[in-house]
Formats: sequence, structure tokens, C-alpha cells
Amino acid sequence: MDLSKHQKFLIGNYAQPALEIVRGEGSWLWDSSGKKYLDFASGIAVTNLGHSHSHWVENVQHQAAELVHCSNLFSIPQQVSLAERLVKKMGPGKVLFCNSGAEANEALIKLSRLYGNQASRKRSKVLVATNGFHGRTLGALSATESLKYRQGFEPLLPGFVFCHYNNLSDFEQSIDEDTVAILVESIQGEGGLQVATNEFLTGLQILCAKHDLLFLMDEVQAGIARTGEFLGYQKSGAQPHAVAMAKGLGGGFPIGAIWVNEQHAELFTPGSHGTTYGGSPLACTAAHAVLDVIEAENLIEQARTTGKNFKIELQELAAQFPQKVKEVKGRGLMLGLGLSFEPPSLVSHLRENGLITVGAAGNTLRLLPPLTVKNNEIAEALEIIKSGLAHFK
Repeated sequence: MDLSKHQKFLIGNYAQPALEIVRGEGSWLWDSSGKKYLDFASGIAVTNLGHSHSHWVENVQHQAAELVHCSNLFSIPQQVSLAERLVKKMGPGKVLFCNSGAEANEALIKLSRLYGNQASRKRSKVLVATNGFHGRTLGALSATESLKYRQGFEPLLPGFVFCHYNNLSDFEQSIDEDTVAILVESIQGEGGLQVATNEFLTGLQILCAKHDLLFLMDEVQAGIARTGEFLGYQKSGAQPHAVAMAKGLGGGFPIGAIWVNEQHAELFTPGSHGTTYGGSPLACTAAHAVLDVIEAENLIEQARTTGKNFKIELQELAAQFPQKVKEVKGRGLMLGLGLSFEPPSLVSHLRENGLITVGAAGNTLRLLPPLTVKNNEIAEALEIIKSGLAHFK
């Protein structure tokens, strides 16, 4: 594997890659030397159907031969029908398509500005959570607390106040006359697999109703069946005003979206927002194929039951290494091990032994297998993790 050209021609905003990946099938990836890996990162919660699912491939190939792109100046049938499917899953409202999670969260931020500028008393302050992550564009980055991501990009967009996740009173005490919205994740992915309690999310909904705030949910990583619900917040019974989606929605093809409820869907007017590629025929066809498979293969229930069993097995594994594993976190197939040491060395060791994982904040090892993962593949991953934990003294 010669990575000299990678280093020569690509900007170094990522660490030097350890592998050159060339093929995927189901839960497996192959590198350029032919070595096979269990993929328990799923492109960071993107390939929820696994790699090269036949239904997804067939639909994308057919659409690519028919029409890839046209301008949003025209109606795109695949976009309209995809919006209809999402509305049926989320409630009355409308959908705006884009290309990524960061773009979706930018659209939520712009929605809050439109809402805050409606009245004579202008409001723009958004309450967000500590350890949250909403993307790397300037606005989304401003809503992200971690210095790891913010450093070097100051000054950032003003108007974001960081409150402690799962601490309802902290959010309530931070509301003032300039506050216009609250934006949180149902499960913090990059933030270390912290799960919002039902009481926290329903409490935020009540606060927003009391103070005339927009309740905004970032479901970019926790969404699209990964947690055992279509979207992570739905377990709580809370109902936000608007939701950001991306990652798993396209099954590997770039697409993002926001759903906005009926009351606020008309805030965006012609010319107030736009995107060249968002909601293209090909992107929407990929997303349709994802929803087809989720429904046909009952992947929401599978993520719930498989994830519950996987979590129990991880807890049993953690009990064998109490000095190394502090806790098992997450829900569905969005799980993590809270380690007593920083995860990069373990991530590398697991990869060398055929298992791809990814780290997160709080010394967390993230485990994000495809929703189609088989029990024997989970068993194999557990053996590799067990061997990896035993390797570190």
C-alpha cells in the first residue's frame, strides 16, 4: 500500500490513513492488499444497510442511467415522494433537502433566525448542549462546544449558549429574552454516546412551549433506525418543531434533510434558502431504497432487539475488565464502551485484528455496526474486542 500520493495531493485535515479501502459487502470491508475487516463503524453511522445491499445498488444504478441531477427550479418526483414518506414517519409538516448533516443543522439555525426576526423584539440566542456536535461549517461549529473542533476558527458565530446535557434546570436558567431556540441531539455521537433521558427531552419541549422557543433536534447520527426507533427522540414521546437528518438516510450517498412542522414550515420562503444538489433524483432514489429496506427487513425492530442483546454481551465483557471498561453506553446499534484510557491505541489494535471501530469523546470506543449485522458477526467482534482489552495492561 503506497500512500505517498495521498499525502502529496490531499490536504492534511485528516490524520494519515492506516488503510486503503477498496470494496465492501454487507458488514465487511476489504483493503487494497485483500485483507478483510468487520465494519463496526459503518462510515460513522452512514451505511446502515451494510455495504452494497442489492436493492440499494439496483435502484441507484437504474436512476443513474435515467437522470442524476436537475435544478431545484423544477419539481423532482423522487424528492416529492421522499418528502411524503418522511412526513408520514414524523408528523404533519414539510421537508427541505440538502447534502449533509452540517448543512441540515445550518438550515435549523437559519430557521431559528427567521423565527426570531419575525416579531418587533428580535431574538437569536440558541441553547445547545455541552459535548454536542453539530458539524464543521461555521454556524454548526459555533453550536459545538469542543475546543478540538473550534480551535483556529475564531471568531465564531455569536449567540450560542452551552448548557449541561440532561440537566433541564441548567437549560431553564439559561433562557432569557434573547433566546429563540434549543438544539440538542437525542444521543451524542461524537460527544461520547451520552443518551438523553425521556424526561429531559419532554422537559425541553415544555420549556419551549412556555417561552415560545423552537425545539430543534439533531438526529444526524442517531437517526434512520439506528437506535431502535426511526429517529432517536421518538422513544421519549417528545415532539420537536424541526429535525435534522443525514448520514444513514442515503445509505452511503450524500443527502441531508430537515423536517419542519406545519406551524413553522412556511418560515422559509422563495429565495430564503437554497442548494444546488440537495434532493437530486439520484440522492432521493438512494434514500428511498434505504427506507424500502428498513421497512421490508424490519430493521427498526432488528436494531432494537439486536442492540439490546449486543449491549448485554458488552456489559458481560466489561465485567471481565472492570479496570479498563467503566461503562457501556448508548441504545440500539449505537453503542459505546467508556474506557479508562484513551481509545486510539485500542482502535488501532482492533483494526489490525480485523475489526473497524471509531473513538469518541470521554474515552469512548464507538460500535456502530450496520443494522443488517448478523449474530455471528457480533460474536466475532466481541472476541476481537475481548482480545484487544486483554492486550492492554
